[in-house]
Amino acid sequence: MLRTIREFWNDQRGIAMILVAIMLPVLVGFALVTIDMSRATGLHNDLQKGVDALALAAAAELDGRSDSITRANRAVTNLLANRTLFSTAGDHQLALADVTVTYLTGIPASDNTRLSAAGVDSNGVNWASTDPKAVSFAEVTVNPSGLTDGAGAFATIFPASFNGGSDTMDIDPQAVAGFTQSICETVPIFMCNPFETATPATSKTIQQAFASGDTYSREFRILKVDSNPGPGNFGLIDNNLTSVRDAIAMGTAGTCYQRDKLTTKTGVTLGQVNAGLNVRFDIYSSSLSKYNKDWNYRPASNVRKGADKTSNCNKFTAATDGSAMGLPAGTNYNSSTGMSDPISAQSFWSTYWSINHNGAAYPSIPSASYPTGDTTHPASRYDVYKYEISHSLVGDKSPSPSKESGTPSCFKGDTPTADPDRRLLNMAIVDCIANQSKINGHIQLKPDGYASIFVNSPVQKQDNTKSDEDSTAAEKPISLEIVDVDGPLGNGTLDKALRNEAQLYR
Repeated sequence: MLRTIREFWNDQRGIAMILVAIMLPVLVGFALVTIDMSRATGLHNDLQKGVDALALAAAAELDGRSDSITRANRAVTNLLANRTLFSTAGDHQLALADVTVTYLTGIPASDNTRLSAAGVDSNGVNWASTDPKAVSFAEVTVNPSGLTDGAGAFATIFPASFNGGSDTMDIDPQAVAGFTQSICETVPIFMCNPFETATPATSKTIQQAFASGDTYSREFRILKVDSNPGPGNFGLIDNNLTSVRDAIAMGTAGTCYQRDKLTTKTGVTLGQVNAGLNVRFDIYSSSLSKYNKDWNYRPASNVRKGADKTSNCNKFTAATDGSAMGLPAGTNYNSSTGMSDPISAQSFWSTYWSINHNGAAYPSIPSASYPTGDTTHPASRYDVYKYEISHSLVGDKSPSPSKESGTPSCFKGDTPTADPDRRLLNMAIVDCIANQSKINGHIQLKPDGYASIFVNSPVQKQDNTKSDEDSTAAEKPISLEIVDVDGPLGNGTLDKALRNEAQLYR
């Protein structure tokens, strides 16, 4: 008997079957877990692509306008209307109820700082906001569990419930996208907001001032200072250009600036600024004379400026004998704000029109550029300038000895066109009082906005015997009008210079 038991104990035949029988459930379990993880990874990837697209669609609408969140929600809803397979149950569609969309004013500096679906990070900082003008990021999170079609929670093949676990797995991918806006086709100059005051309650943004008609037909004069600029001043933007002069002459900095991040620049001689601007008036300083055939350095199609008989292709002197007259200066100029009163009556133009158009009576030009479309106001300088072009009056000559017309004669290239208008420039507007420390410290700052400005006249030296680029003579101010602004309160002419971009951050 003992011998039989001993032989059975030592007999190893068929032991493999026993081991297989023991290990088979384990092997099958591992296989099921592997399949479940593969399914989970695939579903997570699909959902991640979906929320990435949703976040980008929402962020692309966050341009700071009052309806930005409304438009962002509409973009999400429209994108979700595309029927996309995310699971094998239900109608296979990711619905609005399956995701949480939160709008943020910013995001944590470190990607390791987790954001909840409500926009609160792991340090307890709440980045969420419902202010459409303040938000610039869109966060989209797939809701874990309870989805209408099980998009983020699916049944596992592995029966985890046998061990007290769950037979479903939650997947909650998240994406955060941000909105950035760049502006191209702009000169590397910023102008201090003339409507800013030391008391925020009495200040106006440049958009508010434009929409209310406060900018219309005023002459603005801006002068360069390197420290403590305020209304009536301008400064330069750092863009790593080798020649600020050429950037201004051509009308583009050769790069796009992020709309809400500008860094100021000091130490550039003002001769570069006025030499670049004066190209638009058919005036080529000695260093720019070689470009008088280059289309990039062309003048405007109307360069009437009130030049006397001694002016030439590289020097401008204003006539004082009544034989020519440029666009007239504003009345009651206020140096503390850098602007004059608006033009108060059509009679403002009588002398200008008589001198430059053969003694004719002024034709009461309508106010075509008034922000609200009201054409009953006295015409602005820009309105008169455009009227001369549209009514073929540019070639009219003023009396002797100047005999000036508005037709360019120094530029030797192809005849300049009226569109695009070379006397219009896109320029940043900065709240210089509020940002004084940033301007002086070369720190990135957010401009108040951007304006399309019309240059009224060439820039001169205080001592006009000096050449345009001579830094030993002080500059006279740049004279200009504001004809449009960016944003919803403007007329939209700056939209072509703006580039809207949305990008994923998380």
